[in-house]
Amino acid sequence: MSSTFRFKSLPQVLQTIAFSALAIALAMTAQAEQANSEPLAGFIQTKIKVAYRAWSIPTSIWYPAEGQAAEHIVGQNFVFEGTPVLDQTQIKQGKFPLFVFSHGSGSNMESMGWLASELVKSGAMVVAVNHPGSTSNDSSPRRSARFWERPQDLSAALDHVLADPVYGPHVDQSRIYTLGFSLGGMAVLQTIGARMDRDVYADYCAGAPDAPDCLFFGKGNVDFRLLDQGKFNASYEDPRLAGTIAIDPGMVAGMTPASISSIEKPVLLINLGTDDTLWPTINIGQSGLDLETRMVNATYVQIAPADHYSFLPECTENAPAMLMEEGEDPICDDPEGSDRADVHRQVIDAVRNFMDLGTDSPW
Repeated sequence: MSSTFRFKSLPQVLQTIAFSALAIALAMTAQAEQANSEPLAGFIQTKIKVAYRAWSIPTSIWYPAEGQAAEHIVGQNFVFEGTPVLDQTQIKQGKFPLFVFSHGSGSNMESMGWLASELVKSGAMVVAVNHPGSTSNDSSPRRSARFWERPQDLSAALDHVLADPVYGPHVDQSRIYTLGFSLGGMAVLQTIGARMDRDVYADYCAGAPDAPDCLFFGKGNVDFRLLDQGKFNASYEDPRLAGTIAIDPGMVAGMTPASISSIEKPVLLINLGTDDTLWPTINIGQSGLDLETRMVNATYVQIAPADHYSFLPECTENAPAMLMEEGEDPICDDPEGSDRADVHRQVIDAVRNFMDLGTDSPW
């Protein structure tokens, strides 16, 4: 396992660069209007109030668009490239599959814009959230350890979209899937029936304190045995879902074997790396935690050369040097022979194939 992987660093980087995102996005709007001739995803942001959180959940909806609207760049900052979108334009007529996105620890919904945009171009809709307490500029080990809140956020986002008079009628309710990365990968597995066991996960971290996830929570002095066992161990399955896509999911060691084997809906499992390079905590292939054969309807894909950071957006030209100067993790340094844009393309293709989506734009 890589000794340079530190969960605290990525949230710190994202928190720092988040302050620059608005200014850069405004500056890039004119550039987007001039440079983009291909159809873009429609995009709208809102917030959802829920009873189980003190904070509203920032939410975005990505959709096939028609009509004219202002173009701008979502998620652009000093480290990461952004994604061009059409702001609050009309939604195209028709019904579309819906993906419900869950980002990784300390990240945000805009960081998955590269994937959301391409899925929309394939004829789908996406709703994505920022998980309070575990997102850019708002992340801590103690709040991130409340694993039961993330799957509820996804169900709340689905409630919101389906109830919306503009977007709800366009959702093909027979094709609703969650999709998550890293900590978000754990959450989406929970939404189709995987259940966490507080004491099992506590024992896992006690025996592997240097595992990336356990190291992150340990530096926050999280004692899992003090967390609400009822909420931690409960089921957060959402019966409206047709299946899920989990990319490098974390915390799988804390899931109950019975709940994993009982999942019958289709699941796409993606690992970024090979058996030799994957961190044990996210290796879900047969050489690792083996979700591939423990689930009755799972499809497993390895993409390499790649690593966990390869899922993050493409980096700006000066980002690697800036991160090195700041002493941060090399989140822009891809493995030898790897190209992040190509890794993204392979992820997109894997999801398209799994969902039987088209490769052409719906416009």
